[in-house]
Amino acid sequence: MAETARQDVGEVLIVTGMSGAGRTTAANALEDLDWYVVDNLPPQMLKPLLDLTELAGGVLPRVAVVVDVRGRDLFSDLPNAMRALRERRQIRLMFLDASDDALVRRFEAVRRPHPLQHGGTILDGIRRERARLAAVRESADILIDTSSYNIHQLATKVADLFSEEGAARHTLTLQSFGFKYGLPPDADMVADMRFLPNPFWDEELRPFTGEDPQVREYVLEQEGARAFLDAYSQALRPVLEGYQRENKSHSVVAVGCTGGKHRSVVMVRELAERLASVPGVAVRISHRDLGKE
Repeated sequence: MAETARQDVGEVLIVTGMSGAGRTTAANALEDLDWYVVDNLPPQMLKPLLDLTELAGGVLPRVAVVVDVRGRDLFSDLPNAMRALRERRQIRLMFLDASDDALVRRFEAVRRPHPLQHGGTILDGIRRERARLAAVRESADILIDTSSYNIHQLATKVADLFSEEGAARHTLTLQSFGFKYGLPPDADMVADMRFLPNPFWDEELRPFTGEDPQVREYVLEQEGARAFLDAYSQALRPVLEGYQRENKSHSVVAVGCTGGKHRSVVMVRELAERLASVPGVAVRISHRDLGKE
């Protein structure tokens, strides 16, 4: 009896196309979207991989497999392998293409031979590859011409195609810290809260932290505190939007005070509330020095 398609398994995407058209960039973009990516898999290994994804249940919900002419003679079996697998479950194929001129320029820029060049010119290799891929291209579910794309534009295109609706394109970590313990080495931007009075010098507030309501109230009542929050959160919005356009998937904004216990903790919380509404951004909070003496 023929094996019926499974409805409880995850997505499978085959990524292929012309050498130099951006397969690696596309694979990296999918990996950033939390796809499980397998590179340079022979078509004959697709069935065992699908078996594994079914056995794994929900552990591998989205799998992308890069299959291309680096597989040499094994690659020619891709059309047959795809037909057999599509009888079993839903599989999509994404084909990346580009003009001959664009591909030649890219190979010349990296000073590497085309995998099918075989002692000839780069253009000879491109023509051989087009002939081998003609049938595969015809069966593609998604066709992307990358001739006019740079790597950032291609990554954005892939993200637009495969991001889950409402999924974050960028993760922002807001991290409080104490200057006396040193700057966070991975910070993209640093804000200094030492322009505000330090609750440490108030004996009633000293034992508490910025997580406590009395410290929060004290900090936010200080002159300039709310004005800073409003202005800084507005200044960060176009930055976060630009990070998404440039496919920068993560950034760290470090907010410091003297010890990382009072002012910076309050301001990180307040900034997180203001920035949570930025489209495509997931906001995380980290307090690096909160537990230190």
